[in-house]
Amino acid sequence: MDNGDIEGADEEFPGRISGRKYRPVVANDRAVLQMSSMDPGSSSTTATFSNHQASLKKIKAGTQATMDTDLKEGSLPTHEQANGPQGDSKLELFGFDSLVNILGLRSMTGEQIPAPSSPRDGEDVAITIGQPKPAELKLGTLMGVFVPCLQSILGIIYYIRFSWIVGMAGIGESLLLVSFCGLCTFLTGISLSAIATNGAMKGGGPYYLIGRALGPEVGVSIGLCFFLGNAVAGALYVLGAVETFLKAVPAAGIFRETITNVNVTAVERVESPSSHDLQIYGIVVTIVLCFIVFGGVRMINRVAPAFLVPVLFSLFCIFIGIFLARKDKPALGVTGLSLETFKENWSPGYQNTNDAGVPDPEGSVYWNFNALVGLFFPAVTGIMAGSNRSASLKDTQRSIPVGTLAATLTTTVLYLVSVLLFGALATRKKLLADRLLTATVAWPFPAIIYIGIILSTLGAALQSLTGAPRLLAAIANDDILPILNYFKVADGSEPHIATLFTAFICIGCVVIGNLDLITPTVTMFFLLCYAGVNLSCFLLDLLDAPSWRPRWKFHHWSLSLLGASLSIVIMFLISWSFTIVSLALASLIYYYVSIKGKAGDWGDGFKSAYFQLALRSLRSLGANQVHPKNWYPIPLVFCRPWGKLPENVPCHPKLADFANCMKKKGRGMSIFFSILDGDYHELAEDAKVACKQLGAYIDYKRCEGVAEIVVAPNMSEGFRGIVQTMGLGNLKPNIVVMRYPEIWRRENLTEIPATFVGIINDCIVANKAVVIVKGLDEWPNEYQRQYGTIDLYWIVRDGGLMLLLSQLLLTKESFESCKIQVFCIAEEDSDTGGLKADVKKFLYDLRMHAEVIVVTMKSWDAEVEGGSQQDKSLDAFTGAQHRITRYLSEMKEASEREGTPLMADGKAVVVNEQQVEKFLYTTLKLNSTILRYSRMAAVVLVSLPPPPVNHPAYFYMEYMDLLVENVPRLLMVRGYRRDVVTLFT
Repeated sequence: MDNGDIEGADEEFPGRISGRKYRPVVANDRAVLQMSSMDPGSSSTTATFSNHQASLKKIKAGTQATMDTDLKEGSLPTHEQANGPQGDSKLELFGFDSLVNILGLRSMTGEQIPAPSSPRDGEDVAITIGQPKPAELKLGTLMGVFVPCLQSILGIIYYIRFSWIVGMAGIGESLLLVSFCGLCTFLTGISLSAIATNGAMKGGGPYYLIGRALGPEVGVSIGLCFFLGNAVAGALYVLGAVETFLKAVPAAGIFRETITNVNVTAVERVESPSSHDLQIYGIVVTIVLCFIVFGGVRMINRVAPAFLVPVLFSLFCIFIGIFLARKDKPALGVTGLSLETFKENWSPGYQNTNDAGVPDPEGSVYWNFNALVGLFFPAVTGIMAGSNRSASLKDTQRSIPVGTLAATLTTTVLYLVSVLLFGALATRKKLLADRLLTATVAWPFPAIIYIGIILSTLGAALQSLTGAPRLLAAIANDDILPILNYFKVADGSEPHIATLFTAFICIGCVVIGNLDLITPTVTMFFLLCYAGVNLSCFLLDLLDAPSWRPRWKFHHWSLSLLGASLSIVIMFLISWSFTIVSLALASLIYYYVSIKGKAGDWGDGFKSAYFQLALRSLRSLGANQVHPKNWYPIPLVFCRPWGKLPENVPCHPKLADFANCMKKKGRGMSIFFSILDGDYHELAEDAKVACKQLGAYIDYKRCEGVAEIVVAPNMSEGFRGIVQTMGLGNLKPNIVVMRYPEIWRRENLTEIPATFVGIINDCIVANKAVVIVKGLDEWPNEYQRQYGTIDLYWIVRDGGLMLLLSQLLLTKESFESCKIQVFCIAEEDSDTGGLKADVKKFLYDLRMHAEVIVVTMKSWDAEVEGGSQQDKSLDAFTGAQHRITRYLSEMKEASEREGTPLMADGKAVVVNEQQVEKFLYTTLKLNSTILRYSRMAAVVLVSLPPPPVNHPAYFYMEYMDLLVENVPRLLMVRGYRRDVVTLFT
């Protein structure tokens, strides 16, 4: 079957593709009947298929609602015309558009095309006819990546300092130096190639790669540092070009300045350019370069060869001059290519120099390998120049790896060959004394080298001023920092405002003139970016998520780790102080982004690492019971079980406050859930919306937890499904938290008793602890300090849960001023002394401080018989008796009338009237004791009695109402079949 068959019009709306609601499929469904009766080989079907294919090739998705009213003469046929009058779709059963629908394919690449996210949205996908928008100019590998990288890497250091480095370090260590720095950039290029080929890449270059791998905070912090480094580097390149020009043409200087340099043997007066000349010419050159950048990619591509070709020609002249050189020709100290000179220059000659680099035994600067790393490394930077322009490339997945690695290898080989040639060309003294040895030996005259220096530095400055604004615009377009909104640009537009801002920074640095303190920091920013790229590839390679499928296969996590390590090592080799400054600046930006930035989920590697770490931790926990020392409460919080809240309030405002009270220092996880009554197919979208609202509420209350919404026919079925399936392994919730249904009698909600009792029984069967909160409306928040006591009526063994909850309450600021009282029940007066001593010893071993009070059963009876309890409690007791008697008589009448056993809530029950009276009397005695001893308590905790078996749920609610009568704030706690505290370390 061809893909064109899938495209079809809806029956009710011919001529357009409409979003469909999901609906159940029945046996007599039209689509099912068509599918079952369709003959694959019929001619009519084949003709319909071909019509679909023909129309699919010509139509285009757009925003027009219908076609038939807007078609002009000679227009394409509509769906109705192509598919027949009925417009039936043979695969309507599947509810989706064709796999070859261009809307779907474009949405996968991230293009901005208005389309419904799913058939559920109910939006119409309209079709328009028109000419496609002309594509903007895109660059290939050569002009888009290789040339910019080559221009950025080949700079002034090669011309004026490289021969000096060979003389100072010797041939051997110079080869090591070039290999060391080149290895760092080469490994970074491999990591960059792997990440860049793992999917479509937007603008932003290394920022885009790092941000999508390490998260928006890391991406923005490193991206802004890299932008600043590129902007300041542009000023360095401009000043280098202007200084070389003024030295080559002294008459062009407006001002004059004479500097005296002291050498070992003589005093030389060297005329150098004035700082004012550097500033004036530097500003002019920066403005000219900015005009070129304002011309866009097309203008830059026209100008770039004009800068690169003379540079390559100057390199050619240098090599020709080296091979033509002879002894003392063209200058004294030049030996020509000589094996003896090669041997003499093999070993290093580290020594002191003055500030100008001239050897001086009393000089203030001592050079070693570490210092030379800092001097030479800027000569290998610039490998990100191509990726900075990723938005302007035709094929980023091909151009970035090939162009970047080709430029890196080309320049590294050039440097290695130059080390061998310069080492065999001149004596060490000449190498150290003549800073422009390249111009001295150049063929046919030195002026070519000056031109090469000027154009190479201007080319590097042009690439910096081109890449930096695009990097800043890419950061702004991600809408992470609102302060950067001024630099946003539309897709395909030039970042003019960002270019002006970059030019302003560049001109400011040019005006400063002396950038000796800024230069190391710029190098640090480049190295920080390289470390970020390597760490990104290392993390993605190590995690090896299913989405990690780069086309570039020559990569390994160990290579990326080595590249990141080399970047950090080189940073400290250059200057540990500047390393600290750059890391501090990046950390400040990270902190600012984390506070002020908008949250964004880019599917970064850290989220994948957290996911795998969570899975590994979950597996390591196993399925066995957690030891009491490692037990944490994981509350399952029932958000809206009784009563109604406003529509915009997804949960009772105090439930999150109470859930936080069950955690020590906020550590732990809560699961907030709610149940929607109804059919899942109808309420699935409503459940998603409700889940988002509940999640926003949890975040607002600063509670560590997750939100879950379940659609079920009724509350009981929904809770039974949740309590069985929620959680994984030992991370399943262990405590069910809900408020007490105080409104059930006042609102005459007769279905609540059966639901409430059913939930408690489900918790007992599922082995979950239960905490029921009475007086939730009065529960204090974190700012409402409580005084008094926390009273525990410890009646049954609950594994220590009630004791542990009281200790957790004391860790909160609202309850830290309270004291704990433990009330124990003794059957005889003779048992009080021993019971009190045992409980005190038990609490001491548990490291819990509490006052122990023993209450005997006889004192209960005396209180009730003597009428010491309040009249309200007696009234409640009497009222409960009357209501139970009336309810029981109605049950009996219904049973006699229908000839069935006693029934309650659709179930057979057994009622022992004496037992009912005993239960009522017991709850009355407990309520009286609580009112006597704990009237001023901040909160009371009491053991929750389980619902009696085969007992009407209505009776159990009467017992509970009598128990909580007149107690303002009460927690009813029932543990489960395990200990949550331990006596041992």
